[in-house]
Amino acid sequence: MLEGYLEIDGKMIPRTLLGTSPFIGASHFGHRARLYLLDLYRNPEAMARVMARSYQMGVRGIQLIPHPPVIEALQIARDNGFSMDIIATIRPESEDEDISILSDLDAKAMLIDPVITDQTDWDLIGEKLDIIRDTGSVPGMITQFPFNTTRKLLDSPVLNDFKLYMVPLNRLGYLMDCDAYGPDERAQFREMILKMDKTIIAMHVLAAGIMTPNDAFDYLKTADYVDMVALGIASEKEADESFSKLFKR
Repeated sequence: MLEGYLEIDGKMIPRTLLGTSPFIGASHFGHRARLYLLDLYRNPEAMARVMARSYQMGVRGIQLIPHPPVIEALQIARDNGFSMDIIATIRPESEDEDISILSDLDAKAMLIDPVITDQTDWDLIGEKLDIIRDTGSVPGMITQFPFNTTRKLLDSPVLNDFKLYMVPLNRLGYLMDCDAYGPDERAQFREMILKMDKTIIAMHVLAAGIMTPNDAFDYLKTADYVDMVALGIASEKEADESFSKLFKR
C-alpha cells in the first residue's frame, strides 16, 4: 500500500513520506506540541534517528518543513547513509529563503504552505508556483480547508499550474472544514478531488494521533483518489508501528 514511486514531470516521487510536523511542534498536536519541541526540535540527533528508522522501514521521501534544526537533522541522516527525497513545504514567513535553500538541497517538489493557499490570492499563488517551477522542482499546494479551497481552486486561474495537492484526510473528518463527514460529504469531496486531476497527498491521516494506524490505513484504502501519504512520526517506535502496518510488514 502506497509503496514505490510516481513519475511526475520526469521526476520519481516516493509515494510515502515522513511528515515533519511533530519535529516542529505543530499546534494541532495540542499539549504534545511542547513536548515535541523539547524532545525533537531542540535535538537534531533525535530527529535524525526517526528519519533513519523510517528509512529502514522502507520510507524514501520526507515532507520537509525547512526549519534549520530539521535541515540539520536531515543532513545527519544523510551523512549516515539514510538519504530521502525531499518534498518540501515553503513557509510563508520565509518563502524566498526557503526556495533557495530547498533548491540547493535538490528538492524534488516544493509545496505552497496552506497559510498562503487558503487565502486564495491567485496572483500571489501563481507567482510562487512560477518561481518553484523555475527551480526545476515539481510545484504543489497544501490546504487546511479541503472543501472550501478545493471548490475555489476548481474555478481558479492557477488550476493548471501545479501538480501536487496535499489535503487533510481521515475517517473522522478531524482537522477538515466540515461539520460532518458522512457518506454524502465523502462522495462530494471525492467528486471535487477527481475533477482537479492532481496527484493527491493525504495528511493528518492519523488525526493527530486520535486514530490507530490500523483504523487510519483501513480508511485510507477506501479513498481511491489518494496517490501519496505523509505520516508525521515522533519516535522510532512510532516509525516501527506505523510503517510496518502501512506496508503490511
